[in-house]
Amino acid sequence: MYRETGGARTPMGWKATLLSSLLLTLPATVAAQSPHAFGRPTSSTDNPAAGITAVPGTRAQGWEGQGRSEVLARHGMVATSDPLAVEAGLEILRQGGNAIDAAVAAGAALDVTSQNDTGIGGDLFALVWVAREKKLYGLSSAGWAPAGWTPEFFRDQGLTDMPGSGVNAATVPGAIAGYDALLTRFGTLTFQETFERAARIAEEGWGQAERRHRDLVGSVEKLAGDPDSEQTFLEEGEAPALYSLIHNPDLARALRLMQREGADAFYRGAIADAIVAKIQAGGGVMTKADLAEFEPEWVEPVTTNYHGYDVFQLPPPGQGFAALEMLNILEVCAPVHGIDLAEQGPSSPDYWHFMVEAKKLAYSDLQAYNADPDFVDVPVEQLLSKEYARTLCDRIDTKNASEPAVRGGLDGGTIYLTTADRWGNMVSLIHSVFSVYGSGVTVPDHGFVLHNRGSPFSLDPSHPNVVAPRKRPFHSIIAGFVMQNGNPLMTFGNMGGSVQPETHAQHMVNLIDHGMNVQMTTDAARFTHSQGANRLSLEAPLYDLVGDALQAMGHDVRSVSGGSVGGYQGILFTLDPTLPEPIFGPESIAEDHPVNGIYRAGSDHRKDGQAAGW
Repeated sequence: MYRETGGARTPMGWKATLLSSLLLTLPATVAAQSPHAFGRPTSSTDNPAAGITAVPGTRAQGWEGQGRSEVLARHGMVATSDPLAVEAGLEILRQGGNAIDAAVAAGAALDVTSQNDTGIGGDLFALVWVAREKKLYGLSSAGWAPAGWTPEFFRDQGLTDMPGSGVNAATVPGAIAGYDALLTRFGTLTFQETFERAARIAEEGWGQAERRHRDLVGSVEKLAGDPDSEQTFLEEGEAPALYSLIHNPDLARALRLMQREGADAFYRGAIADAIVAKIQAGGGVMTKADLAEFEPEWVEPVTTNYHGYDVFQLPPPGQGFAALEMLNILEVCAPVHGIDLAEQGPSSPDYWHFMVEAKKLAYSDLQAYNADPDFVDVPVEQLLSKEYARTLCDRIDTKNASEPAVRGGLDGGTIYLTTADRWGNMVSLIHSVFSVYGSGVTVPDHGFVLHNRGSPFSLDPSHPNVVAPRKRPFHSIIAGFVMQNGNPLMTFGNMGGSVQPETHAQHMVNLIDHGMNVQMTTDAARFTHSQGANRLSLEAPLYDLVGDALQAMGHDVRSVSGGSVGGYQGILFTLDPTLPEPIFGPESIAEDHPVNGIYRAGSDHRKDGQAAGW
């Protein structure tokens, strides 16, 4: 063989000849080993990650099980279950908005990307620390039942229980009124600014991430039952593919309308007209008056002290008091039984047994008493007293599992978000459409699903949560806050239906008794217990560790994935007493002073989100 050299032909060496022969025998391209290179789904496998058998790596420092470090920042922080929503909140903070403005912006972004969990057709609760006033405020924006809802209305339809989907599962949506109340009282911006990023996401499109894709795949039948839901969320009757580009121009239109007209567009204007028309066309009785006359409530948070820290929740109809009662039982009853939770630690089956038994007692009271306090007396003060907790101690058998005194429980999902700013304001906010894709009913031309918050009502006239006109149902969504010596310490929440109070208590024990950091508490395995089925669910590594021992104590135990224990977010504030308090006013915005301390945040790996700040 020869090679060309300036027009002349010269012999090639034997190595070059061999190489040339080998190249001629290779294919023109080499196929990837995996049909899912770079994690791309195929028509036969919609989530390739589910088949990966690699084991997780370990950290170089600290607890090896911690998935990532806490996020530290001083100018502002946002944590929630979608990075796009985190960025929407940070954008507002960088522009000079406060934590309240940022919470609304982040929530509105989630209303676009996360309608499996939340949306403008849902409800909202918030705890707000206002640094200028040094005061914690509670906001309850739980929509009420239509005036036409009575037990007889549902029984006349042949029902013995409240419907879980459809137009007669939807109470008045409270979220937009909640946003408006937050901005009006404590914000510095309006819907025009705080809804802008959400509207752009709806118009420009966003990527379909794993967890939301899974929820959508599981909801195809539900959504296909409503033509407007099918048109909004499905493609040719099927869920859009994982990582595909999603648009919602109808929702963008609704957001743009509220940017111009405010909350009136939702409760008195064109959106209200569309909601009522949709519901009444399906046999519902919601009216324009039901929407126009609804108002959220500023409420006094409920609290208990756990080992020196004041833990706050929102009052009924939310279920937050059950988390506080569970903490009281743990604090008061553990010494009675000679138990030290901190010493036992989360590798001990006796530790988990005691936690579960305390949960059963707290949830029995929750199921017996929780309802709208405007209609029934909910004895929260009594239930949250340490003296009452002492009366429950002898009902705990430290060796044997018990039957719950009162059964029941709620399913459902939600989003939780938290924000903090350079002035020291902090927001703990929970927002939901209850079940996955709520009622399954979408408001035409406006691109959002109505929640099914009416489904927890009872049709039993003797039950405190019996349905009634303009009554608010038993609510699963709760937001947490921690203070010490009158100073703000931490926002936290754990989305996920009935699991929320028991997971709130677990996080407090992790942080206070075990000294876990703000990220570690969510990376640690958790339990959930079904009060209805009396079934204990442990995340798989925890089940492998203590499952057999708990089964021997009489618990009905099963191993579950992380999707069963909800998703946590949290922000911790550490005050630096050597620094001056923040300046409140325009000069602080212009100069961009950091807060007088530092924020530390954590975010659950079980969800798609993150914590971020600067």
